[in-house]
Amino acid sequence: MTTGARFVVTGGAGFIGSTLVRTLLKRGSVVVIDNLLTGKEANLQEVRGQIEFHNVDIRHAAALEPVIRGADTVFHLAAIPSVPRSIEDPVPSHEVNIDGTFNVLRAAAQGGVRRVVYAASSSGYGDTEVLPKTETMAPLPKSPYAVQKLLGEYYASVFHSCYGLEAVSLRFFNVYGPRQDPTSPYSGVLSLFMKHLLERASPTIFGDGEQSRDFTYVEDVAELCWKASQASGVAGKMYNAGNGNQYTLNRIWKLLQEMEGVDLPARHGPVRGGDVRHSQADTAAAIRDLGHSPRVTIEEGLRRTLEWYRQMEKKAE
Repeated sequence: MTTGARFVVTGGAGFIGSTLVRTLLKRGSVVVIDNLLTGKEANLQEVRGQIEFHNVDIRHAAALEPVIRGADTVFHLAAIPSVPRSIEDPVPSHEVNIDGTFNVLRAAAQGGVRRVVYAASSSGYGDTEVLPKTETMAPLPKSPYAVQKLLGEYYASVFHSCYGLEAVSLRFFNVYGPRQDPTSPYSGVLSLFMKHLLERASPTIFGDGEQSRDFTYVEDVAELCWKASQASGVAGKMYNAGNGNQYTLNRIWKLLQEMEGVDLPARHGPVRGGDVRHSQADTAAAIRDLGHSPRVTIEEGLRRTLEWYRQMEKKAE
């Protein structure tokens, strides 16, 4: 196990990145790269004095290279992470998710970095009739975002085979938890559910609500990122980073209403372009090669997340 090492987290002020930063602080020094386009410095507030922070845009290679040089591991989470946004305005997400990822990998290869852990996306699978989704399935991306994240996987693998950079890709499924921003129209569905629940308002579910997702608690994802940075024999490979479960949006909203003892029937809107109908991870490879062991059940994760949003709401009063 690497201890006392220097870790770089791109997108470290985002909700997943800021959770990973806290996980890594137990193991070494942490450098955060974030241009605060979607991340927030408030996500790092209580650990700000323990980290090195660089307001750098990954599209600017010259600024990126000296920060990354000499790191033990780079955890590349920086992205514009939205299917709808990539459809409505594809140029910025292309530049960040493709050009920026290339810059990170190139800086890591030239800067003597031992390993890069790349945050890929389950959106690369698209709609498949077979569930759960296994790493051997042919990708069927349905949105610019899905294509962009898929190309990042290919680049990570090629940087390993051509330049000797150890790179591992983790296909994140639907990650949720504290510090996910519910104020954006592109926010994850569970953060929007939390916001509506605390406001005692009915949410709008796009489609019939029977679409299903493999919701994975953010701390389990952060722990898997760490394991992927330490496992042997995995460079150049891609793994699912879900928990192997499947929940419909209707079921999740029902669970949340039961937790609060309220009755707030959801409204339904039109299906969003680029959305996948069903998603569920086959986690066998991640368990076998990375020691993946998600610990937080959906009920426990929802309770923790709801409590965090409740506390934030109290602070804002």
